[in-house]
Amino acid sequence: AKIFTTALALATLGPEHRFRTTLESKGTLGSDGRLAGDLILVGRGDPDLSNRKFPYEGKVEREGPVEKVLGELADGAVAKGLREVDGDIVGDDSYFPYDPYPAGWSVGDLFFTFGAPISALALNDNIVAIEVRPGERAGEPAIVRTEPGPALDTFAREITTGPPDGKPDFAVVRQPGLKFFLLRGTIPAGHEPIKLDFALTTPAETSALVLKQLLEARGVRVTGGTRVRHAPPPETTAAGEPVFPQAPPPAPNPLVLAEHVSPLLIESIRLTNKISQNLHAELYLRAVGRQETGLGSTAAGLQVEREFLKSAGVADGDVVLRDGSGLSRDDLVTPRAVVTLLRYASHQPWGREFISTLPVAGMDGTLEDRMRNTAASGLIEAKTGAIEHVRALAGYATTLRGESLVFAIFCNHDAQKSPGANPALDAISTAMVQPLGPANRPRK
Repeated sequence: AKIFTTALALATLGPEHRFRTTLESKGTLGSDGRLAGDLILVGRGDPDLSNRKFPYEGKVEREGPVEKVLGELADGAVAKGLREVDGDIVGDDSYFPYDPYPAGWSVGDLFFTFGAPISALALNDNIVAIEVRPGERAGEPAIVRTEPGPALDTFAREITTGPPDGKPDFAVVRQPGLKFFLLRGTIPAGHEPIKLDFALTTPAETSALVLKQLLEARGVRVTGGTRVRHAPPPETTAAGEPVFPQAPPPAPNPLVLAEHVSPLLIESIRLTNKISQNLHAELYLRAVGRQETGLGSTAAGLQVEREFLKSAGVADGDVVLRDGSGLSRDDLVTPRAVVTLLRYASHQPWGREFISTLPVAGMDGTLEDRMRNTAASGLIEAKTGAIEHVRALAGYATTLRGESLVFAIFCNHDAQKSPGANPALDAISTAMVQPLGPANRPRK
């Protein structure tokens, strides 16, 4: 599914597109540093508000705290003279309608990092890192810390210290309400800290709390609290088509105190396809909808995508998508549709850049440890696909003779546990590069 979404994003937004995140206000900043009004953190769908380093060069690298970008925005506001906020800190994700989970996502996925909610204000991939340490003695509560810190209040927990000769035992209980999941379990006394990553279910709220702490740490007094600004949920017709509301009159230009500009879209897509990052794909789809229709909803993005696929020659009925990442159980595509799109993409001005974002067999991304030390190593550039009982691989191959191939392989009803059908997919891919040319051909 990410093949469709990232190709669509490159075709509509362009490889050099960038996302803007701003600290702004409708109030005024006095010569004494007092801001008369709320300070608003405005997200516009940037997938990379984190400490991740760019460009991606074979592996994910990070530098500094996860709230690094928010810290830089706080520094920028202080450099502009901000000393006091006489109002609230507002997390504004209204650039996209408030609709965090696409149709067809399973409730069992929503607390995992790959099921993180979609928000125009996405902090650290909307992930909370949890560290659990034992208490001093059995029976005492465990010590729990999170990064970012304010995310500690976004989930419920019942974790105790167990006997020193025991084993760690954790479970997650899904529950309705603001604290969507309950983390339960025990950690033996004297045990090393255990680290867990889960979805951050309230990204805009948490971002506002983090920003408030960062500002206060820099000496900025905040008289108010924190709150969020969501746009109304999107409306659709009975057939599921988006309803486009009348555009509101343009607001007066705000006072911008700091701005963060994302890496180039092509660099962001490279990371997304290499590691198969779900949230990023969903953000691209909504960004496309926002640019092309004025409405940043999943349905609007999918409407634009359907027209794009028609122009690429993909047959009606060969693609049924309900999201951008492929996590929806409602998604259906044929191998023919994937090959048609891949052939089309290879002939576009952005085609070579698009191909370069795909994992390379035996070298990087989700194919780093597959087809290593085989004839296919370095000659397969392809996107992996995996969901329960399904395995797929689709992309481009270069044979030992130098021919270029486009391929898509799907395996449905795979009841095996990991790696399941992947060895068969790898064997087919390796065979593709061999029979059409001599084995002694120099590799590129």
